[in-house]
Amino acid sequence: MRTLRIAAGVEAFSLVALLVNLLTAHTPAVSSLVGPLHGTAYLVVIAAAWQVSDAGTPGTRRAAVVPGVGGLLALRRLRTEGR
Repeated sequence: MRTLRIAAGVEAFSLVALLVNLLTAHTPAVSSLVGPLHGTAYLVVIAAAWQVSDAGTPGTRRAAVVPGVGGLLALRRLRTEGR
């Protein structure tokens, strides 16, 4: 669960950083650094959500696949399920 929380935060923050960079200076160095970080965080969110949720909660797994905010959605779903 801790891994999912950290990866969800990194995923959301890196998406914001990429969008701010795109809308302002569009510096290639920022894109080349933050882009792979965002992709890795996205994959970690999917893997962590797959491990945390059991077979009875497929909605959590589906929520984790949403790019950018999937980790936050999966955490919200887990929290509402009472875990």
